[in-house]
Amino acid sequence: MQLGSGDLLKQLHDLAEAESKLLVHQRRLSEIEAKEKFKDLKAQLELKSYDLSLFQSRAEQNEHHKLGELVKKIEQELEEAKSVIEEKQVLYEECIKTVKSLEKSIKDHDNNRETRLKDLDKKIKSIKSQMQSSSKDLKGHDNEKERLVMEMEAVVKEQGSLENQLASLGTQISDLASEVEEQRAKVVSARNELDQVQSQMNSVRQKMKDCDKEISGIIKEQQKLEHKLTEGNLEWKRMENEVKRMEMEQKDCSTRVDKLVEKHAWIATEKQFFGKSGTDYDFSSRDPGKAREELERLQAEQSGLEKRVNKKVMAMFEKAEDEYNDLMSKKNIIENDKSKIKKVIEELDEKKKETLNVTWTKVNSDFGSIFSTLLPGTMAKLEPPEGCSFLDGLEVRVAFGSVWKQSLSELSGGQRSLLALSLILALLLFKPAPLYILDEVDAALDLSHTQNIGRMIKAHFPHSQFIVVSLKEGMFNNANVLFRTKFVDGVSTVQRTVAKQNK
Repeated sequence: MQLGSGDLLKQLHDLAEAESKLLVHQRRLSEIEAKEKFKDLKAQLELKSYDLSLFQSRAEQNEHHKLGELVKKIEQELEEAKSVIEEKQVLYEECIKTVKSLEKSIKDHDNNRETRLKDLDKKIKSIKSQMQSSSKDLKGHDNEKERLVMEMEAVVKEQGSLENQLASLGTQISDLASEVEEQRAKVVSARNELDQVQSQMNSVRQKMKDCDKEISGIIKEQQKLEHKLTEGNLEWKRMENEVKRMEMEQKDCSTRVDKLVEKHAWIATEKQFFGKSGTDYDFSSRDPGKAREELERLQAEQSGLEKRVNKKVMAMFEKAEDEYNDLMSKKNIIENDKSKIKKVIEELDEKKKETLNVTWTKVNSDFGSIFSTLLPGTMAKLEPPEGCSFLDGLEVRVAFGSVWKQSLSELSGGQRSLLALSLILALLLFKPAPLYILDEVDAALDLSHTQNIGRMIKAHFPHSQFIVVSLKEGMFNNANVLFRTKFVDGVSTVQRTVAKQNK
C-alpha cells in the first residue's frame, strides 16, 4: 500500500507535534513527580496528623481549630494532586498509543523514505527562499507601515491643534468684530469731541498770544532783577573778602599780641590797667600821632645810648630773667602736684586701712567658724601682736576649750593641716570662686575629720562647686555626685553615681 507525498508530510507533521507534546507532558510529569510525590505527601500527612495529635493535647480550642483547618487543606491538596496524577497518567498512555501508531506508519514508509526526503528537502529549500524574500518584503512593509502610522499620528495631532487654533481664531474674530463696532462708535464720538476741542483750542490760542506778551514783559523784568542780583552777589563776595581780610588781620594781631606777651612778662602783670583812666595805659586820652612821635624820639635816643651801653649784658639779663620766671612757674607747678600727690596718698592709705580692716574682720570670722566646724570644741582667730595694730601684722591663735595655746608647735600634724586648710578657705571665702579643686587634703586625717570637711564645704560654700579627690568614705557621704574609677579587664573605667538625697 503506497501513500501520497501529502499524506506522508501530514503524518510526519503529526508525528513531530506528537513528539513535542510528549516531551512537554514528560517534562510536566517529571516536575509533578519531583514536586508532589505521593509518598512525600503521605509522609507529610502522617507528620501533620501526628503534630495535630500533639497540639490537640497542648493547645487551646482556637489553635486546635486552626490545625484542623490546616489538615483539611492539606488533605484537599493531596486529593487534587492525586486527580492531577491520574489525568497525567491517562494523557501519558494516550501519547504512548499515538507514538506507537506513528512508529508503525514510519516503518511502513521506510522503503521510499530517501527519495521522498530529497524531494521534501528541495521543496523546503524553495519554500525557505520564498520565505526569506517574503520576510524581507514584510520587513519593508512593516517599516513603511510604522512610518505611515507615525505620520498619521503626527497629522492627527496637528489636525487637533489646528482645530483648536481655528476655534480660538473664531472666538477672536467674533471678539474683534464686536470691538470694531465699539471702536467705530468711539470714533464718531471722538470726532464730535474733536470739533469741540478745536473750537476750544482756538480760544486758548488767542489767550496764549496774550499770555506770551505778558511773559515777554515779565522776562524783561526778570533780566533786570537778575542783573541787580549779580551786582548784589558781587557786592556780597566783596564784603566776604573784606571780612576774611579783617579776620586774617585780627588773627595776625592776636598772634602778635601773644608773641609780645611771651616776650615781655610785664604785659601779663600790667594788663589789668590797660584802658583805665588815670593810668599810664589810658589809651583814650592819648593821641596815637603824638605817641608815634614820642616813640620815634625815644628810638633815636635809644640809638644814641646804644653806643655807650653793652647790649650783650642786657640780653644776658633778659635771658636770666626769663629763666628765673620759667623756673618759678615750674616750681609752683611741682609744689601743686606735690600737694595733690600727698592728698591722693593719704586717701589711698585711708582706703587701704579700711579695706584691710574689713578683710581682717571677715576672714577672722570665717576662719574661726570654719576651724570650729572642722575641729569641734576649738576656736581660732587672727589678732595683731601685743602692742601693735593690724597694720603691723597678724598672728594665728588657737584655743582648745577656753585655753589659748601659746604656740602652734603644741598642735599635732593633723590639727595643723586643718588650721592651714581653714585659713586658706577663709581667704577664698572673702572673694569666692565658682570652682575649687582639692586633691586628697584628707590624706593625713582620720574619718571624723574627713566628715567634718564635707559638712564644712556644704555649710560655708553653698554657691561654689568643689571637685574633691579623696579615698575615704567620710568625704563620699557629703558628695552630690561620685565618680569612681576602677580597673576592669585591663582598662580604667569611670562610674558616675548621684546621691540619693539629690535625685
